Amino acid sequence: MLLKEIKNIYHSELDPIYPKEEVESFFYLTIAHNLNLERFVLALQPNLTLSKKEEQPLFEVLAQLRLKKPIQYILGSTHFMDMDFKVNENVLIPRPETEELVRWVLEDYRMDGNKEISILDIGTGSGCIAISLAKNMKRAKVYGLDISKKALEVAKENAVKNQVEVEFLNADILNMEYFKDKVDVIVSNPPYVRLLEKEKMKPNVIENEPGSALFVPDNDPLVFYRKINELAKKNLKSGGRLYLEINQYMGKETKALFENGFIEVELRKDMFGNDRMLKGIISE
Repeated sequence: MLLKEIKNIYHSELDPIYPKEEVESFFYLTIAHNLNLERFVLALQPNLTLSKKEEQPLFEVLAQLRLKKPIQYILGSTHFMDMDFKVNENVLIPRPETEELVRWVLEDYRMDGNKEISILDIGTGSGCIAISLAKNMKRAKVYGLDISKKALEVAKENAVKNQVEVEFLNADILNMEYFKDKVDVIVSNPPYVRLLEKEKMKPNVIENEPGSALFVPDNDPLVFYRKINELAKKNLKSGGRLYLEINQYMGKETKALFENGFIEVELRKDMFGNDRMLKGIISE
C-alpha cells in the first residue's frame, strides 16, 4: 500500500476523534518511530510503497489511537529537553510546561557551571526532571525520589538511556521527615489536579495516566506542597532554592504558603499564560 494512502486512512479514522493537526502529528510520529522516516518523506517520495510487514505496526498504532490511548504510551517513548524518554502507564507523560521548570533551574545556575551542587527531585516519575538536570549540570549530584517502585524502574532505564547518573530512592514524602543529606536545590512536579477539575481534562489523560501522580482531594489540594514546604525548610542548605510546578488555578494560594519560610518567592507563568511555576529561596 502507498504510504500516502495510509495517511489518508489515519485521517478518515481519527479526524472525528482528534483535531486534524493532532492526527497529522500522530501519523508522522508513528512512521518516524516504526520506519525511521522523516516528516518530509511524502514530499520527496509521494508514491512510496510499503510492504505488508511495514504496514502492520502502523495499523496497530491506529487501532490503539482509536481507543484514545496516548500516542506516547503506544510508542513507548516521548521527547523532553531534546532527549528521548521511555514512558508507560506507570508514569506521567512529560509536558512542555515541565520543560520550562527545568529551564528555569538551568537559567539560574548557568553561571555556576563548575560548581558542585546537589539536587533533589521529589516525585520523579519517569525521571525527566532529574535526568535533564543531571545531563545539563555536569557536576551536580542528583537524587530522584518517588513512592512508586514501578515508576522508578522506568526512571532508572531512562537514566541509562540518556547516559547520566541519578540516585533514585523509593519513599513516600507524606511520611518523610528528613532526606538523607541537605541539598542545594529541591525541585518537584507533585500531584496537584483537584478532582473537580477532571471534567476539564482530556479523557485519554484521565483513563490512561496514573491518577496517583495527578490528583489531590478537593478539600486539601495543597497537601503535597505543605509537606514539601516542611521538608525544604529542614533539608535545604542555607540559601538553597526550591522550584515547583503548580496548579494554574491556585497560584496565589501556593505562593502564600511558601512565603512562610522562604524569601524572594516568585510566581511565573508558562508559555500559555497560566500561573505554573514557583521559586523560593530558603531564609538564611
